[in-house]
Amino acid sequence: MKPQDENLKQFRAIVAPVLAIISRAKIDSNLENKLNNDIPPSSDVFRGIEKACHQAIASGWMCQQGGEGRRFGRVLEATAKNANLSLDVVDLTNVVGPHHRHPTGEICMVMPVTQGAHFDGLGAGWCVNPPGSAHHPTVTNGRALVLYLLPDGKIEFTNEKT
Repeated sequence: MKPQDENLKQFRAIVAPVLAIISRAKIDSNLENKLNNDIPPSSDVFRGIEKACHQAIASGWMCQQGGEGRRFGRVLEATAKNANLSLDVVDLTNVVGPHHRHPTGEICMVMPVTQGAHFDGLGAGWCVNPPGSAHHPTVTNGRALVLYLLPDGKIEFTNEKT
């Protein structure tokens, strides 16, 4: 097995509890509440995912695209092994990202790196954008990592400006 394949296998195992919850849920505010209750920022699962993201970025296999202040990359494709969810990680510092729409919804795990950093106005934890929602992903007050999961891997970038 190539080192990259082993990295992905290990990461999939770390996020498996999250995938299990999402696979049985409707993409709505109830899912957001469940994730925040069952896998809060203080939990071993949340901390384990956060640590794995930092290690993967430091070793160079995660967030390989983009540049200073906005790095990103798809980690896992939407497959049956991943509950038909794609997983992407972004590393954002004081940025307003490109406007996009979520045809099937979006589940975000917000991991502030800078104390007080917010993603779309939220600190550490989970946010769920329902199917059909859209936004400019925005990080304020510093740097944050965001793991986002897309049902069926669907995302539509638009031309809308801020």
